[in-house]
Amino acid sequence: MLFVSESASTKIKQIMQEQSMTPSHFVRVSVLGGGCSGLSYKMDFDDKLKSDDQSFEDKGVKLVTDLRSFLYVCNTTLEFSDGLNGKGFEFKNPNATRTCACGESFAV
Repeated sequence: MLFVSESASTKIKQIMQEQSMTPSHFVRVSVLGGGCSGLSYKMDFDDKLKSDDQSFEDKGVKLVTDLRSFLYVCNTTLEFSDGLNGKGFEFKNPNATRTCACGESFAV
């Protein structure tokens, strides 16, 4: 399962509305090789499902990830913070054994 915090849900819905996305759009979460800790997160909006996609819904937001990425992000929560110290979107991944200082890459 993938989860989304209340603040992330609110921000995602706001972005989708501002960009006139249809209800068929969802958040695609991927894991790519790279970054200072070895793996990095990628988040996009998409409206096309692929054959190996895993789909979840939390707080009214549909989250989709491919099967390979799901092995790294299972039980991860997508969070959002703004303000002076805000980082924007951030992944809270219980599977990560190490993360970089910026929080954009991780290792398992």
